[in-house]
Amino acid sequence: MAQTGNTPADNKQTRKKQAGNRRTTPDGRTGLTMRRSLRREAPSTIGLLTDEQDFAAMRRYRTFTFDDHSVYLQQVEGLLKALAAQGVHTTVALFDPEEYAEFCAESGITPDSPASRSRFTAEIAAIGATVAYTGQPLGSLIPLLVDRSVRRATWEYATMLLAGLGECADCGQDIGRAAFDRASHLLLRTLESAGPGTHHLVCSTPTENDQLLAALHTECEAGPAARLDSAEGAEFVTVLAVGIALERRGGVVLRTSAPGTPDRVHGWRLTRGCLVPLTAGEVFSAYCTDADTGEPVSPESGVEYCAGFDIGADEPESHH
Repeated sequence: MAQTGNTPADNKQTRKKQAGNRRTTPDGRTGLTMRRSLRREAPSTIGLLTDEQDFAAMRRYRTFTFDDHSVYLQQVEGLLKALAAQGVHTTVALFDPEEYAEFCAESGITPDSPASRSRFTAEIAAIGATVAYTGQPLGSLIPLLVDRSVRRATWEYATMLLAGLGECADCGQDIGRAAFDRASHLLLRTLESAGPGTHHLVCSTPTENDQLLAALHTECEAGPAARLDSAEGAEFVTVLAVGIALERRGGVVLRTSAPGTPDRVHGWRLTRGCLVPLTAGEVFSAYCTDADTGEPVSPESGVEYCAGFDIGADEPESHH
């Protein structure tokens, strides 16, 4: 089809647009300059396909134009760098093709559309796990993003289990709420008894369908209460609460580091809703055995394997 020249009306509209861009404010800024300033203040989110399988699932859509995962990752990293150079705050979210297809079906929109992918990315950024881009390479960002996504999925599943337990037939108290309160109390008692230092705790709770794991990293100083990350703290307490409510045989391990002293490792067995201290030998055996093969693992140098201490004093009573 042959191209036609602009009409007088077209030229008039073009001149009005250009004039709008050149129009200045009292301080000398043009409309274009102000829009660029606003762009720097508008955050961006990128939905990332982290592995080959998810990438292959998206290739069935005609509007998804990439055909090589490595090239795709290179282009994403280039976009992240470009946005950062413009001063735009950018977060990265995990893009799951199955969840995307479900989202489009529930929303009544076509999945084969860039606009639909953008809408889904905004949705997962609001409710899912994200990682802020600060210039780190994708090789460092992707494992962190996957870890946060797994942690969030674990928390959501554990929360669902607690919510479905209902009320105690004897006292009418919410079983999940009571277990959560008890788990919160046990965590605070553990940190108070551990004293000053950097603490890393891991809680393991088996369920019918999965082995729930939660980790918490925090620091305690002499006197003030421990500084807890709100997300990690909620995840840890929720997983521990599941073990308490379901009376499953899980466990908690605490590793404490402090300047000038060896790291100390303590452990507890979760039995019938209570944390029972392990002996030093049991802690050593648990820490120095490969969980997959059962083979012995050499103990770390500079680490003391200690018995768990009593953290049950003043513990709220169970109501179920």
